[in-house]
Amino acid sequence: MKKLFMRVALLPCAAVAVSPALANHSWGNYHWARSNNPLQLKIERQLSQAKWVTAFGTAVSDWDQSTVLSLTKGTANLGVSSKKCTAIAGKALVCNDHYGQRGWLGIASIWADGQSHITKATTKLNDSYFDSGSYNTPAWIALVTCQEIGHDFGLDHQDENFNNANLGTCMDYTNSPGTNQHPNAHDYEELGDIYAHLDSYGTASSQLATNFGIRTPGGRGSAAPIADNESGDSPAEWGRAVHTDGLGRPDVFVKDLGADHKKITHVFWAIGEGPRGKAE
Repeated sequence: MKKLFMRVALLPCAAVAVSPALANHSWGNYHWARSNNPLQLKIERQLSQAKWVTAFGTAVSDWDQSTVLSLTKGTANLGVSSKKCTAIAGKALVCNDHYGQRGWLGIASIWADGQSHITKATTKLNDSYFDSGSYNTPAWIALVTCQEIGHDFGLDHQDENFNNANLGTCMDYTNSPGTNQHPNAHDYEELGDIYAHLDSYGTASSQLATNFGIRTPGGRGSAAPIADNESGDSPAEWGRAVHTDGLGRPDVFVKDLGADHKKITHVFWAIGEGPRGKAE
């Protein structure tokens, strides 16, 4: 019953003409493999401040309202390095730390096999911007946390114009996050589309034993992918840029890891900043 209202809320949208809110916003074809729905995924945390624990709890609970996701929330820190935020096979991990004045508020990284199946994911939240100043507000903290975790499921943005009216979703870029702190009905609809089909094996930890590893691209004799389990903090560690945001800043990067595996990183830049400091 908790998820029934999500589908009901979508009915008025059917009569609306094409608009940013109705555009598809999957992140390529990336998704977690699973042989049944809902996807059972555990989201771990390494969070050092109460404000991040609160935002993490709210975001995971919000995304769990999807009919195709069944999320387990990490209730305690893992005792791993929040600076490195090393990815864990079959899980998502959310970390905060002082990553430096590098221009970004948050990044989401996913690791994918040759079938575009996500095998692990991380979110990093940059205290260097959130400890003080204009971003140290509940609204900005909620927006960035919700959006970066959303990317870890394979969602992209609904809209990348920073200056137009908010769409009422955390998957919308904005300069004023007041009404963009949670998913909206179209985010749940898009997740339903992304996870409409089933796979013959699973990449979340709940299904890692169900044939994971046998379907490695290139066959059983193919070379193992590069052991790169950290998202890194700068473009040099993210790979090549493949997409730009509404202000022309590269915000999606791909790093080839061999054996048809790759690491893909989505970057949430601070207002007026970019990979070389100030946006051009």
